[in-house]
Amino acid sequence: MVAALAIFIATLILVLWQPRGLGIGWSALGGALMALIVGVAQWSDVIVVWAIVWDATVTFVALIIISRILDEAGFFAWAALHVARWGGGRGRVLFPLVVILGAFITAFFANDGAALILTPIVIAMLARLDFSSGAILAFVMATGFVADTTSVPLIISNLVNIVTANYFGIGFDQYAMVMVPVDLIALVATLLVLWTAFGRQLPKRYAVAALEMPRRAIRDNLVFRAAFPLLVVLLIAYFVTAPFGVPVSAVTGVMAVLLMGMAGRWWRGGRGAMVSVKSVLRHAPWQIVLFSMGMYLVVYGLGKAGLTDQGTRILNWLAQQGHFVATVGTGLLAAVVASIVNNLPSTLLSALAVDQVELPGMTRQLMIYASIIGNDLGPKFTPIGSLATLLWLHVLAGKGHRIGWGQYMKIGLLITPPVLVATLIALYLWLPVVMPAPAFPT
Repeated sequence: MVAALAIFIATLILVLWQPRGLGIGWSALGGALMALIVGVAQWSDVIVVWAIVWDATVTFVALIIISRILDEAGFFAWAALHVARWGGGRGRVLFPLVVILGAFITAFFANDGAALILTPIVIAMLARLDFSSGAILAFVMATGFVADTTSVPLIISNLVNIVTANYFGIGFDQYAMVMVPVDLIALVATLLVLWTAFGRQLPKRYAVAALEMPRRAIRDNLVFRAAFPLLVVLLIAYFVTAPFGVPVSAVTGVMAVLLMGMAGRWWRGGRGAMVSVKSVLRHAPWQIVLFSMGMYLVVYGLGKAGLTDQGTRILNWLAQQGHFVATVGTGLLAAVVASIVNNLPSTLLSALAVDQVELPGMTRQLMIYASIIGNDLGPKFTPIGSLATLLWLHVLAGKGHRIGWGQYMKIGLLITPPVLVATLIALYLWLPVVMPAPAFPT
């Protein structure tokens, strides 16, 4: 246990530090290799871990490719400019509209895509509107915050969702039936806490005339015109293929290839292409493939060394206190662990622990979904809680808006708990209504 914990801590430090530009992938693989050498993990575990993470990893890469192509085509800038115009020059109307836009992008393009794509667009737009530094901070924090707090509605909205859903055999349709209504409560709670925290910093008016026309943001008309129909087809495909057990990565991958072909004008040999597919592929998050394999192998070894048993004992006690305590307690426990050790390792630890608890069907379902919510929202407590937050802070620093860890935690610890608790209570109330009988084996 001591060796496994030491290797995990060393790996996490390497992932956060990334010495000599190793990247998160090679850093995590270094930890995995050490775990194999020491004997904390076995070579046979590699197959087990890969079976758990491959679908989530491939889906994530495909979603980022899709989102980057749409971003290069001007789709998200066009949407943001329309939202700014819908605000009608009123800053206190624009704020919730931007939050809702962030929730929409998160649902379909994952939390990482929302934070990394929407934030630069919002910063550029606000700078053009000559917003104060306090107002810009309010919008920036809102875009980063909503990317995680509303990342529960669909399986594809967060890597956490994909890993957990696959581990417990939850289909896309079943997951959405439970979590879409819960996510709406999370969105309302997010709007309320963000308004409470930043409402006074919002400008009363802004000059709509200073904004460029949305159509001028479009750089690839072909991809732009195809975006909405393709997204509708993609969403329908998820639901249609779910009963047949088709991996979400297969559906997402097909759409990514289709968009690449369209953006790259493959049928013309590349002539007339407005988006560089090579650049999109070059900047795709390939490191996440190595990270998933390496970090999850380290965590799997840590779980086998006894940490999972500790978590199981706590969850067993929570389960005995009734559905409400089991739901809220599991979510809060997952959130705290995720904020300390990062939500991706925490996700696997949560799944392993819940899987070992002997529970009635309804209690089991509540704890599974509660662990997802905790691992989705809990990272907002600290900057190291999720890779999306770390990348988001890096993007902000590159734009001249540096947010220190102390400042981030002060805000995160203030606005995250009420949203987390409200979302867990919504799950507790909604799940027994929509799924009165166990939907998967106990």
